Amino acid sequence: MVVNMEHINATLSVSISELKNGPMALLNKANGEPIAILNHNKPAAYLIPAMAYDLFIEILEERELTNLVKKRLLEKNKAIEVKLDDL
Repeated sequence: MVVNMEHINATLSVSISELKNGPMALLNKANGEPIAILNHNKPAAYLIPAMAYDLFIEILEERELTNLVKKRLLEKNKAIEVKLDDL
């Protein structure tokens, strides 16, 4: 019999019931690290500090911009040269 175990990407994991009973205490206990929220012993969500979430969003936005720059560089040969004085 093969047991399907899901990897938990956090050092602290709690049930949804534990989360309801004291979310701020859990955040303090986690000391800035992510908390795995389990449902039937499987990760259902991760609770992270707002600062970490903001950093993730910033990284994703930078990644999107990087991809756009790479795409535009590949299309550079289609560009039309314009002098600033002509604008």
